[in-house]
Amino acid sequence: MNAVTLNGQRLSEVMAAPETETHAAANEPALPTRRTPLFETEGGKRFREGVTNVVKATIPPVLGIALFVALWAIIASIGGKIPGPAETWGAAVTLFSDPFYDSGPNDQGIGWNILNSLYRVGIGFGLAAAVGIPLGFLIGRFAFLNQMLAPIIGILRPVSPLAWLPIGLLVLQKAEPASIWVIFISSIWPMVLNTAAGVQRIPQDYLNVARVLKLAEFKVFTRILFPAVLPYVLTGVRLAIGVAWLVIVAAEMLTGGVGIGFWVWDEWNNLNVAHIIIAIFIVGIVGLLLEQGLMLVAKRFSYE
Repeated sequence: MNAVTLNGQRLSEVMAAPETETHAAANEPALPTRRTPLFETEGGKRFREGVTNVVKATIPPVLGIALFVALWAIIASIGGKIPGPAETWGAAVTLFSDPFYDSGPNDQGIGWNILNSLYRVGIGFGLAAAVGIPLGFLIGRFAFLNQMLAPIIGILRPVSPLAWLPIGLLVLQKAEPASIWVIFISSIWPMVLNTAAGVQRIPQDYLNVARVLKLAEFKVFTRILFPAVLPYVLTGVRLAIGVAWLVIVAAEMLTGGVGIGFWVWDEWNNLNVAHIIIAIFIVGIVGLLLEQGLMLVAKRFSYE
């Protein structure tokens, strides 16, 4: 029997052709899948953006510090009286190799001087906060008290901190409590004024609701005043700690004893200018750390 043909080809051959092609395609090796590069993935993009942000945030301060060191080196080389960066660095390495030595009341390591200054600042600042923050609440809460104390605060606040030192020495008879007194009287004003301003900016509707609900004054303070005024209080605290740290250096220069201010004055008497420059950096760094620490606390409470 003759085979059925289609256009000159056997039908069996035509039917088998696609099957043959299918098997051939199946036997061909699969093309490799293209892998996405690391930096094109979502995680890679975030990593690249993070690195870029870090670089952008780091370059300006690094350039600023480099420019400062370069100017310092130029001035030191021209004048000849101020030690340059390299000489000061060498003196700092030697100084901090043994920061807690103790060779007598007037010869102690830089670590003891810093700790003694921080101790005085802590006591004076703590007393100022214990008095200034409640006083600020009262001044902001009661208009009569605000009008009564406004002239006194206006007169006393601009007085130079060191002008209070003779009064402290006269009354307290000792250098250390006199230094603490100067810190107290200098750092109290930012806390008083900022706290009072915060209380005065509370919407009157809040207080009207408290009056309608007949809340006791203690509940008004804890439920309304304190949460609303907390950012102002923390701003006053941050400003006050900066003032306290600045004042202690000047006060210790005049009163003596162990402390960073006395250490600076003692190094001046010894004509050790490199140590004076080191003390300037120490004062600045410690003050920056204190302020930044309080800013972190303020942000934490603000978010809560």
